[in-house]
Amino acid sequence: MKRFTTGLLAIGMLVAGTVSANATTLRLAHAAPQGDLQQKLAERFADDVKTMSDGKITVQIFPQGQLGNDSQMITGARSGIIDIVMSGLNNFTGMMPELGGLMLPFMITDRDQAYEVYDGPIGQEAAAEFENFDLKVLGFPENGFREITNNRGPIVEPKDLEGLRMRTNNSEALNDMFALLKANPQQIPVAELYTALETGVVDAQDHPITIVQSFKFYEVQKYLSLTNHSYAALVLAMNGKKFASLPEDQQEIIMKAAKVAVDYERQLSKDSEASMIADLEKEGMVVNSDVDRQAFQEAVKPVWKTFTDKYGDTLVNKVQAVTTK
Repeated sequence: MKRFTTGLLAIGMLVAGTVSANATTLRLAHAAPQGDLQQKLAERFADDVKTMSDGKITVQIFPQGQLGNDSQMITGARSGIIDIVMSGLNNFTGMMPELGGLMLPFMITDRDQAYEVYDGPIGQEAAAEFENFDLKVLGFPENGFREITNNRGPIVEPKDLEGLRMRTNNSEALNDMFALLKANPQQIPVAELYTALETGVVDAQDHPITIVQSFKFYEVQKYLSLTNHSYAALVLAMNGKKFASLPEDQQEIIMKAAKVAVDYERQLSKDSEASMIADLEKEGMVVNSDVDRQAFQEAVKPVWKTFTDKYGDTLVNKVQAVTTK
């Protein structure tokens, strides 16, 4: 809370320091370190917005949770204290639990499927749901496919997870998956995860490769298994009232710059994946890709049923219409 309060004071100073009455300063916050692809997206977005608006709009970036954890930043964006937030889709499912259907394990199996889901009618319908919470979705950047790291050994088949103290995020489906496969899931904020791994509170976690690298989990984890068990989308969202208050031409600039930045970040993610894996191996991680995904897909079927029994199968059926064609 102290860090959050300090961040809010910083915002107040920025607002007070705005010189021109015609200039607009937007505060963009995210939780990733400055070396992460999320920061590169934010920088590209900020540069393009400034250029397209002839300097009338400036985007001030607050990385690495400077304005609070994901929950606090989302709350800040909804209230207007923060103008733009970038956070994992899972962090919004407390408000919209049915969107957890987009993250069911082993549903989306490649990037082309993911982009068709998030950039097409399914994504547009999901974005409309955010407006009920005073958030305007600017795009769905990529965090990547979630992989598993641990300190015991390679994960090849479902039984390899048994007994692992697994840090999880707040995705209901992923928590159910790890519990079903007899791991011991524990929800821990990402900002606290390095210490939790270092001290042995947990001995395993799952994140996309870019997060493993940027948060330096390779320093406290030995094995990286390329399970690709869930595609993790980010949400780039703006306070709805703030967006609506901008002139139409500036709204168009924000949307255009966001699309360019999302496409840029997705391409970076694809292009850098192999080099990031190689870098992690150089840091001493043992990487395996011989994962029996068919066995995992079969093992996690009850997770899908639990979800659809609770939230219905409408969204899941729409996604499967994309992934199975």
